[in-house]
Amino acid sequence: MKISKKLKIAVGSIFMIFFLLFLILVVHIATAKPLEVDNASLQISRIDFKEPIDSLKAKEIHRNLKSIPGVKTDRLNKETGVLVYFHDIKVADSKTIYNKLMAMGDYKAERFVLPKELENKKACPVMTEDSFSYKFSRGIQRIFN
Repeated sequence: MKISKKLKIAVGSIFMIFFLLFLILVVHIATAKPLEVDNASLQISRIDFKEPIDSLKAKEIHRNLKSIPGVKTDRLNKETGVLVYFHDIKVADSKTIYNKLMAMGDYKAERFVLPKELENKKACPVMTEDSFSYKFSRGIQRIFN
């Protein structure tokens, strides 16, 4: 008889912990407001390098990219050769920045162009809109917003 009472307490405790964590998740999703940042003219772009990038070449690329008007920040993954940078489209578009960067150095690289099927996607391109987590978070946001 004591075992069943302890089992009920354990099961009840585990249920309450999961319920509280679920409640915290729902409240967090409901109260999270999107940041209102004036970045209507800020765009992220990518350049794929087809050559090995060492630290000296990475510094050169960074220095050359920062000298181009409109470029805000950049990140270069030396292992994969992927350069991602933010720029102001009022100042320069990604094609102009790519052309200026290629003129500054002898780089074997190509500008990444987004595939047509991803251009008008409303969610993050990495997130699957059919996934449970996407549908759950959208449902909670619709309830409270």
